[in-house]
Amino acid sequence: MTTPEATPRRRSARLSGRPEMFTSYAEHMRMLNTAPKRRAVVALVVVALLVPFVFDDNTLHILALGFAAAIGAIGLNLVTGYCGQVSLGHAFFLALGAYTAAAISGDPEGRTIGFGVTNILIWLPAAGIVAGLAGVLISPLATRLRGLYLAIVTLGLVFLGEHIFSEWRSLTGGEQVGREAAVPELFGFSFDSDGEILTGDQKLYLLILVVLIILAVLARNLTRSRVGRAFTAIRDRDMAASAMGINLTKYKTIAFAVSSFYAGCAGALLFTVIGFFDPSSFNLLLSVQYIAMILIGGIGTISGSIMGALFITMLNPVTRELADYIPFLTTDPTAVLNHFILEGVLYGALIIGFLLFEPRGLFGIWLRIRNYWKAWPFTY
Repeated sequence: MTTPEATPRRRSARLSGRPEMFTSYAEHMRMLNTAPKRRAVVALVVVALLVPFVFDDNTLHILALGFAAAIGAIGLNLVTGYCGQVSLGHAFFLALGAYTAAAISGDPEGRTIGFGVTNILIWLPAAGIVAGLAGVLISPLATRLRGLYLAIVTLGLVFLGEHIFSEWRSLTGGEQVGREAAVPELFGFSFDSDGEILTGDQKLYLLILVVLIILAVLARNLTRSRVGRAFTAIRDRDMAASAMGINLTKYKTIAFAVSSFYAGCAGALLFTVIGFFDPSSFNLLLSVQYIAMILIGGIGTISGSIMGALFITMLNPVTRELADYIPFLTTDPTAVLNHFILEGVLYGALIIGFLLFEPRGLFGIWLRIRNYWKAWPFTY
């Protein structure tokens, strides 16, 4: 006679060697539900932590920009990839985060608004909260508009923001002057200056890596929760979701608030790495860059957001290098054909190419490679 205590052990023995054979929905939805996934994540984190001691500061600077951009890409993927609300106004929320952080940590005696609070535990959450509140104010539009109409309205935020930030010179410094970014300090420890052991680029890289890991885990948990399942239902068919009892207004508001919060944090960190910015930094091209990140990386995936952000960030130095080899290409922004124009052309070409040939993006390519080796040598 089988005792109740023996049943779990027998089930465990029966499933031994079949890590993807789940017996409950909770097991299937667990974040790292197989041993290979857990080992791969640990390996990636270890490699990322060792990178500062292998590569030079220029490479670390680019990677830090990519990690900061990945935070914003995750936010855009939450509202567009998971909830299905197309937003082209991401640059506006990035600007809110950047200027909030810069104002809080700025010099009180300087030419622009500043409060002198350089603690990153203060200005980084504040940047996200201000941008998140703006997202809540914008969210009622999402309950009345969708698709192309919503995209056009959010696109208007970019042009509205450019005008406001250009005229609000006491905060932004104006287009011709600009202002310095937030100062990254924590209890007197500066992340942007060279120390005895680590350089400024090494410290910024590690700082943004830690923030990215925390926010990525939180976003992944959100997508696995009831809220995330509501997002997916709204994306697939909002009328059916409403018929099932999902409050569209509530969950669309949450999607815009969380997405804007991530964008605000990304904007604060992104320009902390750069060190200086002006109102012209937050233009339509910046929003297109983030759309390209999630389309190229993979719609509806957190990992794809990170892949796409790193890919697009590393594309910029590549186009700059091309100016040395192509005679008619220049880095002069006033020239008829410069590397900025080339970047725009490449963004468009890559978006079209991935939508036609690999709609799941870089994450889809990774899945195909992984599945091939899992089934090798049987390729069917």
